[in-house]
Amino acid sequence: MKNKLFLLFITAMMLACADKTPTDPSVKRFASVTGLKPDRMAYYKELHAHAWPAVLDKIKECHIRNYSIYLKEINGQPYLFSYFEYTGTDLDGDMKKMAADTTTQRWWRETDPCQQPLPDAAAKGKIWSDMEEVFHTP
Repeated sequence: MKNKLFLLFITAMMLACADKTPTDPSVKRFASVTGLKPDRMAYYKELHAHAWPAVLDKIKECHIRNYSIYLKEINGQPYLFSYFEYTGTDLDGDMKKMAADTTTQRWWRETDPCQQPLPDAAAKGKIWSDMEEVFHTP
């Protein structure tokens, strides 16, 4: 229970401190969490320090902005928290377009083995667990 409360606190702080643009009802905010395998932490950080330009271009093309990933160690286990804003009108279509991109697929083949999905995501065959927004400053 203590770990869950701490995760919720970190999540709230991350969302409250994220760089926000003025409230725009067409912008949808998303946050998610996953574990990170300790032995893959350095490689994961190195990948993101030199993110592939084609992957970054695809993210923008799919109407995603302000995409950030944060790292936090909790009780000796590293966790990744992500945040992004979606400005498009067809989230499902844009996510399918991103998933169909061969360069993005190659990127995920590098990043996915570094991550340790939480049980709810693993049960769905996913890497990241969606998070509920509980506060946002207008």
